[in-house]
Amino acid sequence: MTDVDPNAPARPESGLFGLENALENARVHVIPAPFDATTSYRRGAARGPEAILRASHQVDLLDLDFGSPWKAGIAMLEADPRFAEWNAEATALADRLREHELSGDAEGLADLERLNAIGAGVNGVVREATERALDAGKLPVVLGGDHAVPFGAWQAAAERFPGLGLLHFDAHADLRARYEGFHWSHASILFNALELDGLGRVVQVGIRDVCDEELACIADDGRVETLFDRDWAAAKLRGRDLSELVQAHLAHLPDDVWITFDVDGLDPSMCPNTGTPVPGGLDWHETSLWLVELARSGRRIVGADLVEVAPGTERPPGEGWDEIVGARLLYRLIGTALARS
Repeated sequence: MTDVDPNAPARPESGLFGLENALENARVHVIPAPFDATTSYRRGAARGPEAILRASHQVDLLDLDFGSPWKAGIAMLEADPRFAEWNAEATALADRLREHELSGDAEGLADLERLNAIGAGVNGVVREATERALDAGKLPVVLGGDHAVPFGAWQAAAERFPGLGLLHFDAHADLRARYEGFHWSHASILFNALELDGLGRVVQVGIRDVCDEELACIADDGRVETLFDRDWAAAKLRGRDLSELVQAHLAHLPDDVWITFDVDGLDPSMCPNTGTPVPGGLDWHETSLWLVELARSGRRIVGADLVEVAPGTERPPGEGWDEIVGARLLYRLIGTALARS
């Protein structure tokens, strides 16, 4: 990495953050997963990895909190070509099933079975890439895509680090069983994660859109600690020390943690084109507070994912606000994860 000038502009053909690291020399392996077929409101996150790659060329490599994460080496894998094929097929299947309200006839059941099989295929590809990264001593970071895509990575990490904790940033609890009938729905990933043998505690942050089923799951499953967005906002309005609130919730996590970050956990002004935006959420400095306090806690971040970044259509990919924010958030997530290493 010594031949990189962090003060120089990135070359258009360079890699993530303007770096040109070979995979074997990079500490961080970013795994693109351009798949968003299960998105239930509006799609676009499948274009997130490419847009973030372009936008990352505008990210300054010096981070005031985390120093110079780039020095560890950051490389982005080529997207598996099956993602494009699967996304096109699964999108058509999901739309047809929604149009016919998941009819129980033979054709509908066959469509649903195929859609769920594609979801399992996505899980397998992401899991294998994560396992390869972990086997090589690398930090895996999954870049979506909708929130369905990191499940295979969580499988791999939970097997490798029994008792793994999840720090989950999101507007939604994602604890619905088979949302819309889809087993691997983006709205069901935390429900599915709770069935993993190696998963420990889950801390949820930013949650503000839930259903009765999810509230019951939160209440009944002692592994889930949810900080609802309304309670975070109330603490701010009362002038409470937010650092203490963050520390109190991080205390529920074990030593080994995976960060899963759905950008709709942020205030929608920072991610206006995300698939399911909700009023409220964390601002940039509050998000940074969580990441800085997590790094200070000394916990080991064994992996991360960033999902639901959807570039707008008014500008070329890589020049829109969503991917600008996404690229900077990705760099900060990587900095958080490298803080202990």
